[in-house]
Amino acid sequence: MARTLSAKQVLQMKFDTVRLGGGWNDCVGEVETSGVWFIWGNSGNGKTSAVVSLCKELSAFGKVLYNSREEGMSLTMQNTLRRYGMGELGSKFQISNLTLEELDAKISQPRAPRFIVLDSFQFMGLTYRDFRAFCEKHRTKLLIFVSRTHGRQPDGRAACSAMYDASLKIWVEGYKAFSKGRFIGPTGEVTIWEDGARRYWEGRENK
Repeated sequence: MARTLSAKQVLQMKFDTVRLGGGWNDCVGEVETSGVWFIWGNSGNGKTSAVVSLCKELSAFGKVLYNSREEGMSLTMQNTLRRYGMGELGSKFQISNLTLEELDAKISQPRAPRFIVLDSFQFMGLTYRDFRAFCEKHRTKLLIFVSRTHGRQPDGRAACSAMYDASLKIWVEGYKAFSKGRFIGPTGEVTIWEDGARRYWEGRENK
């Protein structure tokens, strides 16, 4: 049976939290350094750039592992990493192309990265059961799942269920990221690419 706490006891609890730079604090505010985040958005809207930008800010607080199963070690990924100066981070930022089993083994090791990106939910072949088991095993980590979309929703029932479980939900559209979860900063959004965002949102207003 779960332990029952008073409101006073809950209010006295301490959590490991950070405030991110790069405009992300405006979007998400103060966030915990463990748990589950979920990022989704349509192709060509700046989703990968948003994730890499987020990884750069997280690297100030611990090692980040970006497991890129979908895009892999491609030229487009190389260009994104170069644009955000990720090479300057050294061992604080690592990129891999591991299966779920290989990733599980890697982050179970001592001194493994603290922040883990899984891109994408669909390309890794995750079921909802896989997702729950992985999150439960690595609940001291911050797990960031990236998803394809169907319309404005994550693609597939398992991804939709995972999105609802996440403490922080980030929707990427028109080169902006919007907080849809339990953590929301002063504006609830961050611009990923100024010129692209201006053209996209001005174009929508003019329609």
